[in-house]
Amino acid sequence: MKYLLGYDIGSSSIKVSLLDIATGKAVAAVTSPKQEMEISVPQADWAEQRPERWWQECVNATAELKAAYGFDTDLVAGIGITYQMHGLVLVNKDGKVLRPAIIWCDSRAVDLGNQAFAELGEEYCLENFLNSPGNFTASKLKWVRENEPEIYAQIHKIQLPGDYIAFKMSGQLQTTVSGLSEGVFWNFKNQAIAQELLDYYGISADLLPEVVDTFSVQGQLSDEAAHELGLTAGTPISYRAGDQPNNAFSLNVLNPGEIAATAGTSGVVYGITDAPASDPASRVNAFVHVNHTAAAPRNGVLMCMNGTGILNSWLRKIVGEMPYDEMNRRAAQAPVGAEGLVFLPFGNGAERILENQPTDAELHGLNFNIHSQAHLLRAAQEGIVFALIYGMNIMRQMGVQVRTVRAGNANMFLSPVFREAFVNAGNVTLELYNTDAAQGAARGAGIGTGVYASAAEAFGGLERILTVEPTAALHDQYQAAYSRWQEALNQLVPQPISLSHV
Repeated sequence: MKYLLGYDIGSSSIKVSLLDIATGKAVAAVTSPKQEMEISVPQADWAEQRPERWWQECVNATAELKAAYGFDTDLVAGIGITYQMHGLVLVNKDGKVLRPAIIWCDSRAVDLGNQAFAELGEEYCLENFLNSPGNFTASKLKWVRENEPEIYAQIHKIQLPGDYIAFKMSGQLQTTVSGLSEGVFWNFKNQAIAQELLDYYGISADLLPEVVDTFSVQGQLSDEAAHELGLTAGTPISYRAGDQPNNAFSLNVLNPGEIAATAGTSGVVYGITDAPASDPASRVNAFVHVNHTAAAPRNGVLMCMNGTGILNSWLRKIVGEMPYDEMNRRAAQAPVGAEGLVFLPFGNGAERILENQPTDAELHGLNFNIHSQAHLLRAAQEGIVFALIYGMNIMRQMGVQVRTVRAGNANMFLSPVFREAFVNAGNVTLELYNTDAAQGAARGAGIGTGVYASAAEAFGGLERILTVEPTAALHDQYQAAYSRWQEALNQLVPQPISLSHV
């Protein structure tokens, strides 16, 4: 065997990477479609996508990859899948999708989750689930039960987005413990399904799929799926994980004290602990990490900010579809702090770090005589960074040490302004690596099939390509800019977290 395939099921696109087993490096990668996939918004604060579209783009991307590289599909040792977290896919007994998926940035279930948090007891939820039920998958399922009873009555199994793609590949309805935890279907204290929450919501545990290990042969490519994808029937599906646990895994972030970040459509900082940790307001969440075992517990503490790359994408449309590298160049023409222009980068659904308040984006301090396009672009990038730092400081208060952060050399981290603001506002060292989510999924597949005997072997091809350190000369400028951002945020959050202890 020579290759591993990794599929990244995003909300913007599907990416597939072909990894050479011997070198541990990607030899080809394809993204489909070339334009971002549409997110349907039937009502304000709702967000849906059709799972069938994800599958079709998997088919399209695989065909393009084969056409570009011409690899022998018989030499693929395993397939790994990573996916947008917290989505809800519903299928009937025939495996047919019953309604569009309710995806991660949909806010319709916020009130249901908040009510569960209060009535089950905040202390109880945090002790057992490490989270408020919030806007997670279990609460979305409760919303369907209450508002679409005719659809709920037809449900055979619920799935996360990656579970659905694995089902399309193998015909097996399955999930993982990590997946259950991201939906708040997992009781950390009992190391079992969160039956208490299911009972409260009136949901039968029979709707949950079979649980399989994250790294394991979970099924084989069926004849039908192999024909659609143009791959070889019987190829093992041997890894699945949500996008943020997988992003951490792709950066070899597996042990306590190690930190990963990503800045795609959403922005995330994700740290590993070996003990239960929770935020009293559930602004930062904890999930079972990919390498968790009963003997060696590993949890991922995750802060998420919805309005990250989506803000940059929106600005790109506003400023005339210029390339992102040109937007980055122009942002660098404005000084640190954008001469008082402050961007609060919300407006993509309820923000966990703001206690699930559905909050609009806001621009503060605009002066028509001073501010140019460059100031706007810089203020947006700084605003995203400052929101990430705000969340990182919540993590610090929980006891997570945030000193060195690893990220892939992609998305917002391609911007020098973004990197400079991140390290100086956050007082961290940033390390960028030659990897992405699809490569991480492929490496996971190698461990799952036994092609790689260990994580150390799987990451033989991982290379650090850039290290960015804080600069003493910029520290005060970024602290002043962050303080102005805090003042603007103070209108929404009474007591923003201070950087003084960092």
